[in-house]
Amino acid sequence: MSVSSFDPKKIRNDFPTLNQTINGYPLVYLDSAATTQKPQCVIDATTQFYTLQNANVHRGRHTLSEQATAAYEQVRQRVADYFQVTSSEIVWTKGATEAINLVAHGLRNTLTAADTILISPIEHHANIVPWQELAAQTGATLKTLPLNADATFDIAQCCEVIKRTNPALLAITHASNALGNITDLVPLIASAKAVGALTLVDGAQGALHLRPNLKKLDCDFYVFSAHKMVGPTGLGGLYGRYTALNALSPYQTGGEMIEKVTLTHSTYRNAPAKFEAGTPNIAGVLGFGAALEYLMALDLQILQHYEQQLFIYAANALSKIDGIIIYSDLKSNIGTLCFNYKNEHPYDLSTLLDGYGVAVRSGHHCTQPLMSHLNLNGSLRASFAFYNTTKDVDQFIAALKECIALLD
Repeated sequence: MSVSSFDPKKIRNDFPTLNQTINGYPLVYLDSAATTQKPQCVIDATTQFYTLQNANVHRGRHTLSEQATAAYEQVRQRVADYFQVTSSEIVWTKGATEAINLVAHGLRNTLTAADTILISPIEHHANIVPWQELAAQTGATLKTLPLNADATFDIAQCCEVIKRTNPALLAITHASNALGNITDLVPLIASAKAVGALTLVDGAQGALHLRPNLKKLDCDFYVFSAHKMVGPTGLGGLYGRYTALNALSPYQTGGEMIEKVTLTHSTYRNAPAKFEAGTPNIAGVLGFGAALEYLMALDLQILQHYEQQLFIYAANALSKIDGIIIYSDLKSNIGTLCFNYKNEHPYDLSTLLDGYGVAVRSGHHCTQPLMSHLNLNGSLRASFAFYNTTKDVDQFIAALKECIALLD
């Protein structure tokens, strides 16, 4: 498959939500950092399960249950193939947020008041608050990596801080959900490992756009959300290097995760089973399987090339508008533009843009520490995916100019 044969118009037709009008205008969906749209195959897979295959997994010996179990575990293997790890290292969760909480909870009996947890100022709240809670519970100290004034990292300086701080855990994002900035993880993970620290990477944004080889990345934990990978909502997962994963204490207890139960004592299964209590989101898993099959049929290099060309096209067009201030790193980015227009409130602009059928995000994007660092009350965010087109960008820019004219 060549770059020239990558047909965004054809791909766009796979996503039924995109082919509609909003307020009388063709929908321009630029909020994929919040949630991606779903291809028809994902919708069909979910519907098919409830229509023809509905049964619980792992428990029945009848045909439907055995078929559901086989399909369910095949998707776990598909996730492992996507990230180039083994299926025993993949735990199903409700999403990236629950996956981070699972790790934080699992470390409660491991960390002490002598330990340090190291995070960064650009993190989503989901990769901050669980560590605050863990620090409060264990007495550990929570510290942050330094950040440049423009919200980029000086990697050499960060590596020096890791060496000096000697943390028990480094939790860092693969790509900023607010800015789209890509984190240069390799030297940070190497520095953390050199001092014996565990490493957790928030891959909620990076999993789709970067499709990382997690064995090569060499982190201990990596979290992801299906709904940000063209899959269903309410589902995600945790990759854990098996020895680190199995060492965590269970996050929830109940059925399915147990080995033996008496009235006074219970023993638990090994990972990943011991972290999957109760009936899982089976339909969501099968829908995610269809999403992964769809994504893996797309050549990664071609997809990334297309997304980067689209991002550059949008960034160039946006930067030509007088009064626009862009906060995103334009050199290393998954395809997200964080910006404001003069001193106008981002809510006002996003509301006006919606009148033209353009869907962007506004607010603090669950990154209040980052907004404080940039001295902002909030911002607008236009986040792109491979199903967007240059026509989307043109409509977005034209609508933005119309909105600015109304405000000036």
